[in-house]
Amino acid sequence: METFELLAHPARVRIVHALRGDRTLTTGELCARLPDTSKATVYRHVEALAAAGILEIADERRVRGAVERHYRLVQDKAAISAETAAEVPAEGYRSVFSIAMAVLVAEFNAYLDGEKADPAADLVGFRQHALWLSRDELEQLITDLRAVIVPRLANGSEADRDQYLLSPILFPIERSGPAPAE
Repeated sequence: METFELLAHPARVRIVHALRGDRTLTTGELCARLPDTSKATVYRHVEALAAAGILEIADERRVRGAVERHYRLVQDKAAISAETAAEVPAEGYRSVFSIAMAVLVAEFNAYLDGEKADPAADLVGFRQHALWLSRDELEQLITDLRAVIVPRLANGSEADRDQYLLSPILFPIERSGPAPAE
């Protein structure tokens, strides 16, 4: 199964989110992170991601006679290439966007249902801004955002860090003229 198809599922996207930042988790720990998803479903998706090389086994231990595996995300395999994205038809984008929104809602609900949820103290925010940008200004905005976000993607799980989900969504809502040529 192609990476695009593998990541086009809400549970698998949530597993990838949970393992970002060079984190290692067992399938049991992943089940705790996805309380609204059955254990059988989490195990099945972990197996599919591992078989595709998106997850790798970081450690194995014997626990009460069974083998407990700690999984790690293979960062470069958990991304969709620009070439693959360029080949996706509009219906594919519609489907992936719906999945992304389902993941966002599921993650937000899991956060709010947690014992420690405190949206004001946690600086939870969601804003939308309508910007008028030329193609050059849009490309500069994307470059600026990458400059701010990409270095932080390498942050690992540490005692003083909480994991946040950042979901920038960018698309035109009104065009001043014809779509830009490829």
